[in-house]
Amino acid sequence: MSRKRRRPFFFVLDRFLEQTSTHPDKPFIVFENEHFSYSYTDRRSSKTANALLAQPGYKAGDTVALFMGNEPAFMFTWLALAKLGSPVALLNHNIRTKSLLHCFNCCKAKVLIAASELKDAVEDVLPDLTEQGVTVLLMTKHSDTPGIESFSDKVDKASDCQLPRSLRSHITFKSPAVYIYTSGTTGLPKAAVVNQNRLLTALAVLASNGVTSSDVIYLNLPLYHTAGFIIGFIGSIETGSTIILKRKFSASQFWDDCRKHSVTVVQYIGEVMRYLCSTPKRENEKDHKVKLAIGNGIRAEVWREFLNRFGNIEVREFYASTEGNVGFVNYVGKIGAIGRVNFFHQKLFPFTLIKYDTERDEPIRDANGLCVESPKGETGLLVSKITDIAPFVGYAQNEEQTERKKLHNVLKKGDLYFNSGDLMRIDKDNFIYFQDRVGDTFRWKGENVATNEVSDILTISDCLKEANVYGVQVPGHEGRIGMAAVTVKEGSQFDGSSIYNHVVSYLPSYARPRFIRIQNAVEVTGTFKQMKVKLVEESFDPGRIQDPLYILDNEEKSYIPLTDQVYGSIISGNIKL
Repeated sequence: MSRKRRRPFFFVLDRFLEQTSTHPDKPFIVFENEHFSYSYTDRRSSKTANALLAQPGYKAGDTVALFMGNEPAFMFTWLALAKLGSPVALLNHNIRTKSLLHCFNCCKAKVLIAASELKDAVEDVLPDLTEQGVTVLLMTKHSDTPGIESFSDKVDKASDCQLPRSLRSHITFKSPAVYIYTSGTTGLPKAAVVNQNRLLTALAVLASNGVTSSDVIYLNLPLYHTAGFIIGFIGSIETGSTIILKRKFSASQFWDDCRKHSVTVVQYIGEVMRYLCSTPKRENEKDHKVKLAIGNGIRAEVWREFLNRFGNIEVREFYASTEGNVGFVNYVGKIGAIGRVNFFHQKLFPFTLIKYDTERDEPIRDANGLCVESPKGETGLLVSKITDIAPFVGYAQNEEQTERKKLHNVLKKGDLYFNSGDLMRIDKDNFIYFQDRVGDTFRWKGENVATNEVSDILTISDCLKEANVYGVQVPGHEGRIGMAAVTVKEGSQFDGSSIYNHVVSYLPSYARPRFIRIQNAVEVTGTFKQMKVKLVEESFDPGRIQDPLYILDNEEKSYIPLTDQVYGSIISGNIKL
């Protein structure tokens, strides 16, 4: 904690500058056969910062949105903005149109910096951005679109002199550092505010797991998410390690990359481990230097298979959410668990599991209106007390969503807890196991899908009246895949190809419902909470469902009827989703 007492304030950027002076020539980022040293990264980020300062629409401290995939420029630009004292909104590069504008507006950014390959996505929303007076910079050498400025050429020409510290002297521990988007339960994504204090605390994530400067980190998760950004990128700044950066995860190249670059630490989400375990077996599978895998969401059976196939790698499963105020790490490698309850943890960060009614989608309360703690061994909703040392900062420009994550009167009148939205179980040895997410969000391909956002988008199509979206489990796949029970507008017919084109233009691939079930009426509960439990149970089984069923077919570019034969192939694993 001594860093928190240092004056002037010490932030993540200061740690990066320390590392640069300690080993200037050490590779910091390796990307597609190019090596970028700590000192090159420092100079390039200074050039980027100086080029930005020359833009009339920007002043130091303004919020900037970064719309970019995994590439070194993402890291250079983030460090540049840290030198300028600017908070950065990390936009998911898969989002488009309505969603993109919403995410941009959440954080009140003055500037958008986008990768060259995202030019079309930027042009789609350009009229709105221009109207708001936003400066739009594209990482290209020249731009012929009015309203979009080229930026790479300006960075190349800019000075690499260090920026005066006074540009960031206004920053405190409570200042926002980054906005990371999490799926919104009412539809659009929410911007979780990660402040400087939280980012400084996160610096230790790799170091506390024994990672040092001699380690090589393989980063293939998206930098716009917490795992890639905070653990992979920020964590490596603390340890002074080398990052092997990958545009995106590839199961077939994973181990070859690890061997080629002598990788010692890998990151994962549950899906990554499952994909690795379902690759064809090879001779040299245990021939690598990987000693630590850190991440979350690995199921027990995949964990066992992973160790079996790839050797004695220490798996550090942890649990945390971008905006939440509680986290666990399974330091002892207990298969399937996300951590263990311990006395000190519980004193510092009081949390508990409470009984939850999945039908009504709300915590169960007793006669006094208080929540009921779940007994050991039973599933309950994880809630954690909001205190000074475990604060809940909430979401940018979204008071209502921030309030919705707070639970009042949990164990006694007047107390206040953060509702994680996650169901957990604690066993007799105090190990904690993740069970499921509640209600409105499910995970597929490592991304959270907000059911209400998807149903809003389905109902603005031409032929659908109502849509109830939910996730269903598929054998051999991690998470849940999207399915929608819909009603067709009176006088309309269900048009598979028009719905296909509609979802493709509005939703990223992981959020598009793979199955559609056509109903005469959407059943709703007394509180108008749509009846999901029964629908989830019936899944997409044509044997149990009388309603017409359709499956999204990318070859046909349409939703086509789901046959018993196709259903059988999905269940047996012959068709991968």
